Amino acid sequence: MTAKFTWAILLVSAVLEAVWATALGLSDGFSQALPTVVFAVTASLSMIGLGIAVKRIPLGTAYAVWVGIGAALTVGWAMATGVEPASPLKLLFIAGIVGCAAGLKALPAEERDEVTEPAQP
Repeated sequence: MTAKFTWAILLVSAVLEAVWATALGLSDGFSQALPTVVFAVTASLSMIGLGIAVKRIPLGTAYAVWVGIGAALTVGWAMATGVEPASPLKLLFIAGIVGCAAGLKALPAEERDEVTEPAQP
């Protein structure tokens, strides 16, 4: 699996994180069937994608990008749909999250081998 493909999987997983987070809010404590099903499916797919990505991308970096992009998309969607108010400062801080995630991607590659041996004590 190439590095670009691994990063693409991670980004798709981050988008799915935003979908499941939004569906979670719409599920009304899992009492609404459709949002609950969307939550369950997208949460599972998002976690699988994150799991695949950490085979090649260090866990800390992958998790930070996954959470950052997912959170930014979630709040961006909430603001775009009127669920949450927008403000210039909120937009600035969300841009900061996205910028930090992009910065982690822009760093020199430190990919892990797909098969790694555990550290010996």
